Order: sequence, then C-alpha cells, then structure tokens
Amino acid sequence: MSTMNSHVILLVGAGPAGMAVAASLAKAGHEIIILNRDIKFGGLAEYGIFPAKLKLRGGLKKQYWELLERPNVHYFGNVSIGNGKDLTVDEVRNLGASAVVFSIGAQGTKAIGVEGDSAKGVFHAKDVVYHFNRLPGFGDCPFEMGKHVAIIGAGDVMVDIAHWLIRYKKIDRVTAIVRRGPAERKYNPKEIRMVCANMDVPGITTEVGRIKDRLAAVGQNADEVLKGLTDEFTKCEPKVSETKMGFKFLASPKRILVDGNNRVRGLEMEDNKLEPKGTDTAAVGLKQYYEFPCDSVVFAVGDRVDETVGLPYKGGMFVTNPSKTSNDPDDSLFQAYDETTGEILAGVFLAGWARKASEGLVGIAKRDGDWCAEVVSRYLATRQPGNQSKVVLDKLKTILKSRKSHPVDVQSLRALEAAEKAHKNATDCIGEFKYASNQEMIGMIERGKT
Repeated sequence: MSTMNSHVILLVGAGPAGMAVAASLAKAGHEIIILNRDIKFGGLAEYGIFPAKLKLRGGLKKQYWELLERPNVHYFGNVSIGNGKDLTVDEVRNLGASAVVFSIGAQGTKAIGVEGDSAKGVFHAKDVVYHFNRLPGFGDCPFEMGKHVAIIGAGDVMVDIAHWLIRYKKIDRVTAIVRRGPAERKYNPKEIRMVCANMDVPGITTEVGRIKDRLAAVGQNADEVLKGLTDEFTKCEPKVSETKMGFKFLASPKRILVDGNNRVRGLEMEDNKLEPKGTDTAAVGLKQYYEFPCDSVVFAVGDRVDETVGLPYKGGMFVTNPSKTSNDPDDSLFQAYDETTGEILAGVFLAGWARKASEGLVGIAKRDGDWCAEVVSRYLATRQPGNQSKVVLDKLKTILKSRKSHPVDVQSLRALEAAEKAHKNATDCIGEFKYASNQEMIGMIERGKT
C-alpha cells in the first residue's frame, strides 16, 4: 500500500487482541499508535499465562517486539484511558486518528454475590493470577492464603491457581469446589499434569462414592466416572511439596463463614443434584447445607469490563451496534454504540475481551483481533486519509506532558528488559525476574537515561 492511502490508527491496549489488530494494520501500511495502561506490552500474555509456560510467552514476546520495532508503529506504555486517567475516551477520539480500537480487556470483576464476600481471605482468581505474574499493584501485595484454600471452579484457571499454591506456597491442602460432578469438569487434561502428583486419590475416591446415587440418577456410573477422572493423572510433573489436592463435587458455596476478626473460617455449602438439560446437565440445589472448613476462598468465576472507562456500557459489557451487517466478519459486532443516542460511535471499534469478556484464551483473542482489523480496513476504505501521524503524535505528547504523565517507549522497554534479565535471583514461580511496581520500573528507565 502506498503511503497515499495510509491512515493513522489509535489502538488502546496491547494484549493479544490489540497486538493482532496492530500487526494486520501495520502490515497494510497504516501508522499505528498504541496506548497501553501497563508499562509492558502483552496484557494477559504477560500477566495471565501461568509463569511456567515460558515457551509460549517467549514466542509471543518475540512477535510483539518485531511488531513494535516497525517504523510505522509508535508505542506509549504507562498511559491509562478513562475518567480521571491520563486521557479520557473523548480526548483519545479527538486526537485526529482515522479510527480508534479499544482492546483493553475485561478489567472489571464479576460480583461474587455470596454473603461474606468482603471477608479477609476471599480472593478473585484474576487478582491471584496477576499477583503471581507480578502485575504492578498486585505483585507486591501480601496474599495471605492460610493452610487450606478452597477454589471455586473446575476450569484451567482453577488448575493454574492450584499449581501455584502446591508448587510455590506449599500449603497443606487445596480443594476445588465444583457445582456439578466429575464428568462435567472443564479443565484440559494436559493442564492437570501440573498438579496430579499431589492428588489425594483415596480422598477423591471417597468423594465420588459419596455422590454415586446422585450420579446414577442421571445415568452416570460412579466407578466409570472416577476412572475417567483419575486416568488423566498421568505424566504428572514431579512432586515438590506435600500439599494434598482434592475435590468437592455437587457443591455450591452459599455463604462465607468468618471468625471474630472477619477472616474466612469456612464455607456454608449446599448439596446439589444433577438434572438433564438437553445434551448436558444442570446443578440443582437440594436445600441441604453443611459447613466446609477452609482458610481462604478463591473465586474463579470470570470477569467483566471496566465500566469507569467511559465507553457506552450495559450489563458487564461495552455496547456494540445492534444492527447486523451481511459482511463476514459482521462489522456491527466490533462497532461501539451509544444506546442513549441510538448512534454508532463513528470510527470506534472493540476487540478481544473488551468486546466479549472472558471468551477463550490467547489464540481466540488473536483471532478476534484479526477479524477486527478486517472490519477497520473496510471502514478505512470508505474514508480519505486524515491527519499525518506527526500531527496526531505531537498532539498526544503535548497532552501527556501537560498531565505530567510518564509514557514509556520501546527504547525504554528494551533498557528495562536488559535490567530485569541481569537479575539472576528469580527463584519464584515466574522463572524470570520482574519488577513488581511501576515506580521501580520508571526509576530503572530514568537511571538508564542519565
């Protein structure tokens, strides 16, 4: 593409979806300006993948570095968008780019909605994952977990948190609390290898025996179900702690029980039964309750978007255009929409978890970014190129300077990476050293410039 048709695109958020949008549009010859809340790029690829998966993270990092070092890509880390932040949504829209893409993920947290959820020792899975991945604001907070942790959920995030607790916290016990039965578990069998050396198989056998009649009622044979569950405990990672891991099936947490200091002492649980629901099953409460002692509770129940950003918002999601188009992919799914005026926000697009919270992992976010780039390309084809990138960049830098913001560019990121690599004392689960606060990172960059 000749620079004659080259547009300036502003991209907010540098996670897997945003980086996919940037890669597509940069290859097409457009000028890309990336604004990212974190100093480092990568989003969940940097702060959400289990730290031991360094190969996956390393591969993504390499692609992202190559993208950011293209001459038509301009990176501004440590710039947050929202009301009362470095820039508001309106200010970003008024910088003069041809299009703005928000790929800011799902930074809100679903309400747990269980009595006692403000007790000390109640955690959201996302916060725990951010903690062990050293996201500033989370990395240096004490996460006091106690000796027995209950994790609500049966997916891969539950396994990641159990992995961290078993391998690095070396606590006494981890129990996964599952609303349905063993046959409805959601995690990938490959993931369970991280923790299966610590499985309390006798305890799990007793637990499946306890619910065998309720499984039989929906045509499930308890012995076969147990064999299916425990047969996946193969090729386990070597054991490094004496932590025991178990499950509590057909159980829903109803209330968090606390001691006199508002610290978790257990859960009030309701027994469930299974009922057929189409080809699947549903958990139905039996109104029979019991106490389950534990020291802390982690809810792995998904996320929602951050409503304080200033984009049109409803029911945990940013609002997209309700009118369908016949295009593939459907343009309307990616266009921001204001329900109060009934108008599309011209030139404003959403991608990744900002468009559909908690939907799939890195690969799905990347695909969503690729689709969004197609939709943006179609939009740009109908418009004359606007301002030159220098005009937009100058305007952006002027505002950031007046706000006393500290944007971080690619050169500074390279210096930061070199400084972190020079640390040899990475003994925790990340397997690599990371500064845990923005102040430390900015300080390191400033010292490197003098």
